[in-house]
Amino acid sequence: MINVKETRNSSATLRRRGRSLRTFRASALTATLLAGVAASPLAAQRAELERHIQRTTLPNGLDVIVVPNHGVPLVTIEADVKNGSFTQGPEYEGLSHLYEHMFFKANTLYPNPDEFVARASELGAVFNGTTSEERVNYYLTVPADSIDGGMRFLAAALIHPLFRADELAREREVVIGEYDRNESSPTFPFTTAMNKALWTTAWSRKNPLGERAVIQATTPEKMRVIQQRYYIPNNTALIITGDVTTEKAFALARQLFGDWQRGPDPFTAAPIPPIPPLVKDTAVIVEQPIGSVIVMLQWQGPGAHKDPAATYAADVFSDVLNQPGSRFQQRLVDSGLFESIGVNYYTLNNVGPITIEGETSPQKLTQALAALYEELRKLNDPAYYGAAELEATKQKRIVDTELNMERSSGFAQQLGFWWAVTGLDYFYGYVDTMAKQTAGDLQSYAAKYIIGKPHVTGVLLSADARNALHLTPRMLLDLGVRP
Repeated sequence: MINVKETRNSSATLRRRGRSLRTFRASALTATLLAGVAASPLAAQRAELERHIQRTTLPNGLDVIVVPNHGVPLVTIEADVKNGSFTQGPEYEGLSHLYEHMFFKANTLYPNPDEFVARASELGAVFNGTTSEERVNYYLTVPADSIDGGMRFLAAALIHPLFRADELAREREVVIGEYDRNESSPTFPFTTAMNKALWTTAWSRKNPLGERAVIQATTPEKMRVIQQRYYIPNNTALIITGDVTTEKAFALARQLFGDWQRGPDPFTAAPIPPIPPLVKDTAVIVEQPIGSVIVMLQWQGPGAHKDPAATYAADVFSDVLNQPGSRFQQRLVDSGLFESIGVNYYTLNNVGPITIEGETSPQKLTQALAALYEELRKLNDPAYYGAAELEATKQKRIVDTELNMERSSGFAQQLGFWWAVTGLDYFYGYVDTMAKQTAGDLQSYAAKYIIGKPHVTGVLLSADARNALHLTPRMLLDLGVRP
């Protein structure tokens, strides 16, 4: 499954296998945290998280993270690997996702086709995997009394894959099917063109879906290269949440993963090249048979390690502008210029994108874009962000963050994302740091990453609408000047 956008800003989009998890009642951990939020929303949360989240590192470098929650007799076991499209040069574009598909195939413990899936069924496991820009994760939820079997099951897939040629041939077609489904959407050529313009020569490192020709030409040897470089204990976290004691989880991790051979640091052997900065404004126009007009503006935003302070401000900034009734929404949506408009920052370590996306009509396009740029220029004034609006936004973000922890299975995935992309220390401090954001912080973020900065302006519309407007890339650039 490609996880095109995840994190607190967005959600998984494509589901490949596995059954849906039922919604369980709030966990004991969540109940505790929510109680804390209700009593004192801006109270320190780091200590609370550190008290509940137990962590150790095995001698081979494997991070083991355990969050006991005895609310329901289920356990989720998840492996997170620092792999994904950010590790892909053009010759491997899409192969971290294909590897994810091969994870659920034959290994030395279950060497025959379908034997792996049969064992999952015996365990009563709900399982799946996702691939995104900066992590690949695999997870299964089993009854609590099947934790031993579940961890053996995951260990076999993680450490001893076989990459059978017959299974690889089948999975190539499955992945190409996913590619075809994405390609059939009218928005696919638009978002692809926008991303290529934004990331230029680094596009392969922002493209989890990959390229068709690369996927079709994959060999078992290329899967081995990925395995040997990235699927090593010192590049992986094992996360166990649910109805288990910390002592038992740690003991099983040592027993089943302790002999896994440590490898060279993959990012020393194959350093990730920096994302080339955008140096000029670019315009993208894509024609598709749609009735409305989609407008998108994108900038290169902060990276979580290089400028963590800006990533916190980015989240609050987006929420303030997205709030119904905000000045931004009043001017652009309540006025009737846009049907809808949203602001987003996607947290990544290697430069996250900032996106403003709206929908309007062909008749209103020119006026709507002009109004949008005019509004963006106002973001350089701290008074644009009202105090009451800012506080309400922070409170909502805090509650949303806590609600994401409601299920043990969902909490495991959330922890895995932050472990891979930012490190857990960022996650521990997220709520506390969010609560400290000021109007000045939001203005500084806008000034540093948006106002007057090179960006990509894109429009998706029908050929008839474009012809009627005589729309050209030059016209878009002239409309925008720079916000």
